[in-house]
Amino acid sequence: MAAFFLGLNANAARMDMVDVSNNNGYMSTAEYVSMRNEFGVKAVTVKISEGGTYKDPYAASSIANVQAAGMYINGYHFARYATKTQAIAEADFAGKTAKAVGLPVGAVLATDVEAEEQNNQSKATNDRNNAAFMQEIQKFGYRADIYTSGSWANNKMTIKDRTGWIAAYPYVVSGKNWYSTNHAWQWSSTAKFRISYGGFDVSQLNSNYYTAGQKSTVKPTNKAAVKANNKHIYKPSNSAKWVKESKTYTLKTAVKLHTGASTSSDTITILTAGTTVKTDQAIIQGGYRWVRQPRFNGYGYLATGPSSNTLEYVKSGTTHTYYTVKYGDSWWAIAQRNGLSMTTLASQNGKSIYTIIYPGQRLVVR
Repeated sequence: MAAFFLGLNANAARMDMVDVSNNNGYMSTAEYVSMRNEFGVKAVTVKISEGGTYKDPYAASSIANVQAAGMYINGYHFARYATKTQAIAEADFAGKTAKAVGLPVGAVLATDVEAEEQNNQSKATNDRNNAAFMQEIQKFGYRADIYTSGSWANNKMTIKDRTGWIAAYPYVVSGKNWYSTNHAWQWSSTAKFRISYGGFDVSQLNSNYYTAGQKSTVKPTNKAAVKANNKHIYKPSNSAKWVKESKTYTLKTAVKLHTGASTSSDTITILTAGTTVKTDQAIIQGGYRWVRQPRFNGYGYLATGPSSNTLEYVKSGTTHTYYTVKYGDSWWAIAQRNGLSMTTLASQNGKSIYTIIYPGQRLVVR
């Protein structure tokens, strides 16, 4: 591949950790060595299991090859639990599977909490279930943590400071570490590496939790590639401008109306789900797409969602863009092609990433 992605200049988030799963297929030791030497990746977190029956078929080879490349290794389990009993059962399944595929004692085995099962639970229930999973997983000698999205953290579940691995994908990755008080911030799901195919999830580490309390001396060696690709990928952070937008939105969930286009600005009111909002301008800044609502005494500002998914909180009155499923397509392939996460693509079509799609189906991609 002639072109590849890097995030190692002074203004961009670091590529400290990569997470891989069956979506990435078989990953060789050479690929991990390239990530380590050319891109500065220190740690890899491998999908181990999902729910109560699924075992990732590439977990064992990835763990062995990451270790052969001299990198820190961790694992994660994609949670499907909705009750405490299910959480404990899934933790037992994940722990036994991790042992079988060679995840070393002392590694992190995080619970990935972002599925429909948890979306349908209260915050208190999710907190109880997550605590049960993490307590059980420690019995296998693994350290516990929670992975979830920024929009779920402290809304759908509690993520305390100095814990957590949070996913949020800004429009421009520069200047600000969004989740500096958490262990890790996953800031992209589409990173590319020189000798590896496809897009990867990459994270910046804010503590040594995912490197087993040890200090890594790994540094990138391909400085020219770093410079060239940062120039290609990143846009100036001051490029955001207000543009005219006369649209009507209907809120899918409750959203705060702010005095300015910033999450730190004062809250005027909380608009309930189903509220209709008419806008006159829009802007992408601070990791969100903001719209301006004319009011009788000025303006109100609300985020339509993170800039990587600008209609997460609202339904647009405008016409959608559709994609027709072809033979060989998958949720992952369609999501990557349209700059979305699989979860987002599925949810905006009223499905989950485990729903079977068929050639000829039309999916909303914008």
